[in-house]
Amino acid sequence: MEREKSKIISRRDFITTGAIAATAISGFPFVKNAHAQSKKKLKIGVVGCGGRGTGACANALVADPGNVDLVAMADVAPEQIEKSLKALKETRELQGELQNNIKVAKDHIFLGADGFKQLLQTDIDYVILTTPPGFRPLHFEEAVRQGKHIFAEKPVATDPVGCRNIRVSAQKAKDKGLSVVVGLNARHDKSVMETVKRIHDGAVGQIHAGSLHRLGGGLWHRGSDPRWSEMEYQCRNWYYFCWLSGDQIVEMVVHQIDLMNWTLDAHPISALGQGGRQIRTDPKYGNIYDHMTIDYEYPNDVHIFCMLRQWDNCDNKNENRVVGTLGETDSRRTIRGQNRWRYRGERSNSSVYEHQELIESIRNATARNDCLDFAVDSTLTAIMGRESAYTGKIVTWDEMIKSDLDLFPKNYQFGPAPQRPVSMPGEPRPV
Repeated sequence: MEREKSKIISRRDFITTGAIAATAISGFPFVKNAHAQSKKKLKIGVVGCGGRGTGACANALVADPGNVDLVAMADVAPEQIEKSLKALKETRELQGELQNNIKVAKDHIFLGADGFKQLLQTDIDYVILTTPPGFRPLHFEEAVRQGKHIFAEKPVATDPVGCRNIRVSAQKAKDKGLSVVVGLNARHDKSVMETVKRIHDGAVGQIHAGSLHRLGGGLWHRGSDPRWSEMEYQCRNWYYFCWLSGDQIVEMVVHQIDLMNWTLDAHPISALGQGGRQIRTDPKYGNIYDHMTIDYEYPNDVHIFCMLRQWDNCDNKNENRVVGTLGETDSRRTIRGQNRWRYRGERSNSSVYEHQELIESIRNATARNDCLDFAVDSTLTAIMGRESAYTGKIVTWDEMIKSDLDLFPKNYQFGPAPQRPVSMPGEPRPV
């Protein structure tokens, strides 16, 4: 779900435009001095220095002003680190003393496919994982092995095997007392937290049905370069390749899906979907769809209708809605019906607040684990919907948790990388 418009640099602004930080990072108030403990500085590093990684670093520095140092960065492309540092130095909210908390020395810049391993061997306290999602299970596993607290951007995987790997690593993190926070917006938005609490307390009665929409325009494409190998081309245009992004429903609509799972306090038992490529038919758009509709069946015969697409010059809609016996609610933080209510409390920037929550848990030694609590289930729910749309078949939760679908290349390196064909409903899933 989208945040209310403000002066902040949003996740999507960073990703689509690489927004330079003359725009503010935090237009909303944030908690200062939330911890009673002594303020030992925390060192952070980032793996994946594109728009979202840059934004997450700024969010972390703003979350606990003066008490968090950015000390290490890793990316496969040297220019990404240069762009990221430049953007951070120009970010309005980081002007003044907070510039002193950007402390990335040359020997703490790591390049190449194994740069993440080198970064994780440094003495950072927590790592920000913001590469394309297909790499998340690999990087997450190594971060846990190295004993680092983790901020992981959503989604946490792009296939069922990746979800299982994340779950195993997350359990190891819990056993080690490590904190894991995942960037699913709604979970860190105070207005949404209060809305969901009221729903769980019975404000709309028994929920019978609902819907979610993520209807928007087209996204970026970074073109091609004869100097790039096929693998590098796919990584630079990662959104359009299922193994890297998971398709729109996994990479983007997972926000709405997570909110729906949270609202219903359950995951679906099955999905029946359809979709295709109506506008993005050029081969440069890889193998993802540009539209889908999914009928998610939750326990107690509750059906949630999910619609998503990315077409320019069309009317857009971004909304979650549930209807119960006493009323209904949507993503505008209102409840209509017998228990009318509108959120009028403190506005919060969830992109900053999620880092405050992570920092709080580290300082207080009260480990939280978003992956085990909800992020893996929400990611798998999105994957289940995608696989139903790709095949035209009903896909069940039990099938997903047992599925051996593994999209990650067996030999990841910058070189040849055959593309999987576009999935065609009614035909076997390309492997």
